[in-house]
Amino acid sequence: MAEKLYEDEWRAERTVMELRSLGQARVLASAAADVGMTRERVRRRRLRRLAMFLTPLTLWLMVRAAMNPTSGLSLPHVPAGAGPYLPAFFLVVLLGAAMIVPLAGAGRSPHVLYRPAEIDTRFGDVRGAEVVLEEVVKSLNLFLAHQTFADRMGGTPRRAILFEGPPGTGKTFMAKAMAAEAGVPFLFVSSSAFQSMYYGQTNRKIRSYFKALRRYARREGGAIGFIVEIDAIGATRAGLGNGGGREGVAGVVNELLVQLQSFDHPSGAARVRGWMIDWINSWLPAQRQLHKSASAPANVLVIGATNRAADLDPALLRPGRFDRAVFFDLPSRAGRRDIIDYYLARKAHDADLDDPARRDTLAAITFGYSPAMIEHLLDEALVWALRRGAERLSWTDLQQAKMTEEIGLPQPVEYTESERRTIATHESGHATVAWLVGRGRKLDVLSIIKRKEALGLLAHSEEEERFTRTRSEMDALVQIAFGGLVAEELFFGEHSSGVAGDLQAATTAVCQMVGSLGMGRSLVSAEALSGPGGSNVVAKVLSTDSGREEVEECLAQARARVHRMLEDHRHVIEALRDALLERDELIGEDILEVIQQAAAGPSAQAGAAGAGSVDAQGVEQEGQDEGLVPPGVIPA
Repeated sequence: MAEKLYEDEWRAERTVMELRSLGQARVLASAAADVGMTRERVRRRRLRRLAMFLTPLTLWLMVRAAMNPTSGLSLPHVPAGAGPYLPAFFLVVLLGAAMIVPLAGAGRSPHVLYRPAEIDTRFGDVRGAEVVLEEVVKSLNLFLAHQTFADRMGGTPRRAILFEGPPGTGKTFMAKAMAAEAGVPFLFVSSSAFQSMYYGQTNRKIRSYFKALRRYARREGGAIGFIVEIDAIGATRAGLGNGGGREGVAGVVNELLVQLQSFDHPSGAARVRGWMIDWINSWLPAQRQLHKSASAPANVLVIGATNRAADLDPALLRPGRFDRAVFFDLPSRAGRRDIIDYYLARKAHDADLDDPARRDTLAAITFGYSPAMIEHLLDEALVWALRRGAERLSWTDLQQAKMTEEIGLPQPVEYTESERRTIATHESGHATVAWLVGRGRKLDVLSIIKRKEALGLLAHSEEEERFTRTRSEMDALVQIAFGGLVAEELFFGEHSSGVAGDLQAATTAVCQMVGSLGMGRSLVSAEALSGPGGSNVVAKVLSTDSGREEVEECLAQARARVHRMLEDHRHVIEALRDALLERDELIGEDILEVIQQAAAGPSAQAGAAGAGSVDAQGVEQEGQDEGLVPPGVIPA
């Protein structure tokens, strides 16, 4: 009777919830949603059962104490003469346990349980993914109000969501935030943890995991399961037949598919109760048989994370399973700026890093970085700060950390004087051409310090984030690649072997222009014949006489244009070269300061005349060698 009254009270409270609140971009209060109501109902039922169990036991102990006040508890009596056999007995028990326990535990669920209080991540900590966050919040509201959605609108609650995207984009971070905001248990598991050395135990672990999900969901009103790298157990079964006898392929996928439809499976107590009703009904006539109620589905939300969604079996993605895919893309420039603000607020840093322009620059030079990479970059900058004896990171530390992550640790070597001068001239030629044709770009680092295979480098970034390039920008890319070669020829009469990577980058760029981007004499795409991929396009273009002739013509024109350009700006190359020979490395404003001082000298008029003939467009370099290294690209 009390339970019936509570049911009526619970349903009356649920009607207060407005349906339109389910589509809002804020999380519902879990205590007022279906999850909280279910949790409270289960709590009261648990207290009633405990009282029903303890009351008779308490009465029995009270009666016994009243009838025999001297009675008490005593330890079990060991029979006489059994002492010598006890060690052997315990040894047998120990050996038996050593053989049985591993087998019995091999099928246990390998999940790690996180309670909401144990998770310190909230939606407020998710930065740079506003669109994803809004979709996740709406999906979470449907999870929290699943019964309202089903009863009042006739909808089927979503049971599984697929998080896909590059590594480090915040898939696990978001899943933990969902569990914390919902106030439900979070069962974290890695796909590799399901694998077992015993045949058949992988499927058994999957069954145990989903059984635990259903148990916690019925006990707490809801539960969220998170499977990392789900492609490891959900790879496509195409062409595998019955799995070829290999557990973990077809059989494991089949088990996963079945378990994703198991949320309405009855609990153990419900099965026992149903068995008893079936036994009683077998003795009763049809018109007097007891009613056997259906088991309510467990409120479970399974989240699978992967960066290889194309490898998943199609059956996993059909409606009713992982029917909603949320893509976690790399953050935009505004998103990176938001992430940088979030992490810098928690890390010790110099006051100049609070300058908005400085942070905008940091967001620009981290193009292609994931949130995890940005956090790691700031941590590496703190390490560089410690190495120089400081207690807070600076802009220089960030530059050093960025180059270390993308290119490698500095490896100072003893160049000969001629080599050092050649490398400095080579890099100065790159920087000069980038300054002339790369309007809208920032020169970040100019260095002649060896890192991995790069004897020197020029790192630069665009002031505005770009995703496409025009013909003039591609031409400028090729010209920047020729900057080092032409500078060596102007000052030494010949070029060194250090131009090999530059020539490869320039050739690749021109082949893409001619064979893939329609920027040559022909509009025929080489990719239509050779398939996608830069190397195939290069091979296809260079394999024909007409294509090779056009590539050589474009390269010759770019070299001639750069030659005229650097002839008019020798003074800029000399200034940068001398600064490099003196300091080994120039960072940010130091590069621009040297160039501006050289441009304001006696040769400024000649330099301005040469610059006027150059098509000044911003470009972003790709695939360079030691001559020119853009942000996020490792030199070949």
